[in-house]
Amino acid sequence: MADKRKRRRADSDSDDDSARLPFKNRLKPDSAILATLQALTTATKSASTSKTLTLSDLSLSSTCREVTDLPLSSVQTKILTLAASLARSILSGNGFSFSVPSRAATNQLYVPELDRIVLKDKSSIRPYASVSTVRKTTITTRILSLIHQLSLKNIHVTKRDLFYTDVKLFQDQTQSDAVLDDVSCILGCTRSSLNVVAAEKGVVVGRITFSDNGDMIDCTKMGIGGKAIPPNIDRVGDMSSDALFILLVEKDAAYMRLAEDRFYNRFPCIIVTAKGQPDVATRLFLRKMKMELKLPVLALVDSDPYGLKILSVYGCGSKNMSYDSANLTTPDIKWLGIRPSDLDKYKIPEQCRLPMTEQDIKTGKDLLEEDFVKKNPGWVEELSLMVKSKQKAEIQALSTFGFQYLSEVYLPLKLQQQDWL
Repeated sequence: MADKRKRRRADSDSDDDSARLPFKNRLKPDSAILATLQALTTATKSASTSKTLTLSDLSLSSTCREVTDLPLSSVQTKILTLAASLARSILSGNGFSFSVPSRAATNQLYVPELDRIVLKDKSSIRPYASVSTVRKTTITTRILSLIHQLSLKNIHVTKRDLFYTDVKLFQDQTQSDAVLDDVSCILGCTRSSLNVVAAEKGVVVGRITFSDNGDMIDCTKMGIGGKAIPPNIDRVGDMSSDALFILLVEKDAAYMRLAEDRFYNRFPCIIVTAKGQPDVATRLFLRKMKMELKLPVLALVDSDPYGLKILSVYGCGSKNMSYDSANLTTPDIKWLGIRPSDLDKYKIPEQCRLPMTEQDIKTGKDLLEEDFVKKNPGWVEELSLMVKSKQKAEIQALSTFGFQYLSEVYLPLKLQQQDWL
């Protein structure tokens, strides 16, 4: 009799668990899911052995430009050569002006073979003797002078440090940041080559060790907060990992949940986030992991147009920094979730869904016109469903089934079903 009561109580607990955690009963043993992930990792490593295409391998109708990593001595030489050219122009009575590569949307090109956005070769003249451009020309000259100082001293500064060297001239950091990108284009080098970095933003946790300026870092021992991604990627080396995949997470809240639940121990992985909009350091670090460790990258973003835009920046590059897309993009990122079709598939309650604003809908429709979206039929289907339903949802909507539903049911089931695009 007692055994019967125990069995009934166990059955009742199981039913309650299924009601609280929808679809948990569909999960297979972790060993089966790990076998699926191992197959994905093996396939990714096999595909990584093929030669990576570059712009020089293609015969494009448009001439495009790309920047490269340069040593400090080369940066110094380029600045001095530019200064000498400006001096000759002034002495010959022609005044001076900069030829600045245009970073306008009309000068961008999506290359399907590379699956990233590149910069075409159109340039504009920025003369000093013009009321409309005199201030920007002055800022450009000042930035070049500061970069030369950094290269001579071999030190790094943040973009904020750069701004505070001449607040009255720059007025706003967005102006000095924009000209800094212009200077990278003018000199033909990456922004990292200029020794100017952004403040630390992204974090990483999980099954990876690497050296940071000579110090070995084990990201399984970094607590819930994880390890801040170094702003200077040049000081990162000796990467090693026993992970099966990299999990790229849009939001800090989802990252914290997965880190606290030690998701990376149950399913060996590396979890990384830029806490919203991708910063340069996180994009560089993600690419370095992908290229050196040869692991698949799965992305977890909000089910809204901005989540897909963030995913596209990691994968195809941003138009603002298309001149450096070769170094900042990570190929073949798979969209794991949260996808618009998941809202009904996982029975997300109506009260956890948000109505899309007119701006959201416009952004979604604009994305549908982008070549990098059109290339992927799955993306088109999901984005079209989002625009049609006029509903969006954040990753945290899954918390309606329990705070740990994301790590205990949703992600394991997604991995088990290989449900990614």
